[in-house]
Amino acid sequence: MQIKKKPIFHNLFYLIIFFMIIFNGGNNNLYIQINFILISSFFLLLINEKNYLAHTIFLFEKNKLVFYTFIIFIFYLIFQIIPLPLELIKVFSPTKYQYLDSLGFDKFYSSISLNPSNSFFGFLNIFSLFLFLIIFKSLFYKIKHILNFYYFIILIGAISASIAIYFYLIGNPDLFIIKNSFYKNSATGFFINRTVFSCFLVLCFFCGAEYLRLFKKYNKDTSENFFRKIHVRIFILFVTIGIITSFSRIGNFLLISLITFYICYLLLNKKEKDKFFLNTLLLIVIFDILILGYYFGSEKLFARFYFLSSEINEYFPNSESNDLISRGSTALFALQKIKEFSFFGYGLGGFEYLFKIDYPDLSSKYVDHAHSDLPEFIGELGLIGFLNLLLVILLIFIRNNFFQFKNLLLIYFLIILLIFDFSLHIPIIQFLLVILFSINIDNNKKLLNS
Repeated sequence: MQIKKKPIFHNLFYLIIFFMIIFNGGNNNLYIQINFILISSFFLLLINEKNYLAHTIFLFEKNKLVFYTFIIFIFYLIFQIIPLPLELIKVFSPTKYQYLDSLGFDKFYSSISLNPSNSFFGFLNIFSLFLFLIIFKSLFYKIKHILNFYYFIILIGAISASIAIYFYLIGNPDLFIIKNSFYKNSATGFFINRTVFSCFLVLCFFCGAEYLRLFKKYNKDTSENFFRKIHVRIFILFVTIGIITSFSRIGNFLLISLITFYICYLLLNKKEKDKFFLNTLLLIVIFDILILGYYFGSEKLFARFYFLSSEINEYFPNSESNDLISRGSTALFALQKIKEFSFFGYGLGGFEYLFKIDYPDLSSKYVDHAHSDLPEFIGELGLIGFLNLLLVILLIFIRNNFFQFKNLLLIYFLIILLIFDFSLHIPIIQFLLVILFSINIDNNKKLLNS
């Protein structure tokens, strides 16, 4: 289906991503509302064009099962939020009912969610993600569109990294929307948390690497194209420095892992003989070693590989750590609470309240996420909601080529975050990851012929 291109729609799409990035990755209830208004307005503006409306309808028709399954999931999220009679709460969420009973709750209705307000914002974020994905599939339907998207993400990643490095070098002062006081000795840029920042930059690095991997296949060797590749190589170097100076163990581990996978792929795959791309990766490795080994000290060169052992040890009951808010302790807490909220969960954004209920004497300390997304998602959604979401993801994988090299790298990224971090609860990480999974160049003949 051919659609007349309107660059303004692509620019609006990029603008929404830009605003999400500069406001802490969209990780704020106020911005989630603003983001929902922006995306839904954009969606209505888009389908007001007859060609885009026809293409959107075509997407629905082609992916009926995925959309119907996702709509069921949306209604499930609403079900967690709406007030229900206490008699039903006693059936659907016995633990929530016990909490209410112990507090002398005198109302007749309550929701399954421990924090209906946060769950509502979580619902808005999921629905915004759904609309954003439809917008992306409607706008970015040619290879040049996909490459431009990759170019934009690595560019904005380089800009974010440059700002973060600058603030890191001058002592990380707070300035307007940039809040660096939480991590004085790490680069965080527009993000409050250094791990979230590094995971965002890893996805930017991935976009830059995919751009270089695909560029030679689908573009002619012209001077303009040559300089675009040079630009992307420079952007990747800035992103790499940003990840290094974040000093996030997970971010640095993911970076060096992806570089290793790409190098192995290029060396083992006879069809992929792109010396420019391979040299870029080798240059990054050398550059990485020089920065870490010389400037920051050789011990940091290997420290990125220790995070697996150090954090796996915290999951065992005989761990020496007694810190209730450590990564391992919060992850174990989330695992234990799955049993109490097994079927219908405690609602998106309910983990913070759940932790406060069990540990009310932590004074000023608080935990808004478990440092392991998998048990937190299962606990928030319950087995019913989580299996519904899992079914949506599996159907999407079936529609695409699951065993693409690109998808395998994203699966690896996803698994690491699900087990060892909470970054998948951050909107910008969710949005980018879903969009990257939806790109299917190597298995799409229409894209290949465009």
